[in-house]
Amino acid sequence: MSDYLVRAVGFNGQVRAFAARTTETVAEAQKRHYTWPVVSAALGRSMTAAVMMGAMLKGEDKITVKVEGNGPIGAMLIDADAKGNVRGFVTNGQVHFDLNEHGKLDVRAGVGTEGFLSVVKDLGMKEMFSSQVPIVSGEIAEDFTYYFATSEQVPSSVGLGVLVNPDNTILAAGGFIIQLMPGCEEETITALEKHLATIEPVSKMIEKGLTPEEILEAVLGQEGDVQILSKMPVQFHCSCSKERYSRALMGLGVQELEEMIEEEGHIETQCHFCLKTYDFSKEELQGLVNEIKQ
Repeated sequence: MSDYLVRAVGFNGQVRAFAARTTETVAEAQKRHYTWPVVSAALGRSMTAAVMMGAMLKGEDKITVKVEGNGPIGAMLIDADAKGNVRGFVTNGQVHFDLNEHGKLDVRAGVGTEGFLSVVKDLGMKEMFSSQVPIVSGEIAEDFTYYFATSEQVPSSVGLGVLVNPDNTILAAGGFIIQLMPGCEEETITALEKHLATIEPVSKMIEKGLTPEEILEAVLGQEGDVQILSKMPVQFHCSCSKERYSRALMGLGVQELEEMIEEEGHIETQCHFCLKTYDFSKEELQGLVNEIKQ
């Protein structure tokens, strides 16, 4: 089953919901960055949350999420759009901890319990939306829950999970976001709290083969009457290109480019997200200089 996400409503429109399977997407990030289990879980959870947040946008809108705690994995940066594309990287991918007291990957120790979760929404020609909240948990899901409640004033429940195989590959990944709409009745809130307190971890649900639709049915229950509005593929996708790096190099100015030509003869750049490299020869660098001077 390929990765995808669904948008839905429940309880007669009182609740909106998103759920995603991101196993292949997180696996791609793990392979590219050779992340160890704790880091795979932290980055995978963050990418899953970001791709669902991207699904809340429209058209060409994009979102950038930065999780920067005081733990040893350092900052994580994730980009997502409204079309199911997501990419991410982490500062330190090879960090290891023993399992925590619950026998699970100690994501909190990797991320840290102090720092910030930042969200920037690029709404095209419209104004940029930027918000930052403190990290309250380091387990990622609770931090995104806090972000929605604090920055967007939307009571939400975020569930995120990543299971890692003994050989460091990804066994299962996915998540859900449940949000209360204005006017949500107390009975609905009580029913939701009951289900959220008793459901299995989302990664276990995906490991068992539950689809995003079935995950929402488990979270909202029969009385939730889940109505699927749309379904969209999810994939690791990087928008880097040699043209983009050409523009970035031109931004350095004539003097710095000429120094590169004089000292190095060429330059190799690498994308942080996908690790693809772009080599610019002496002739190509000179071409950029000539273009600036025109």
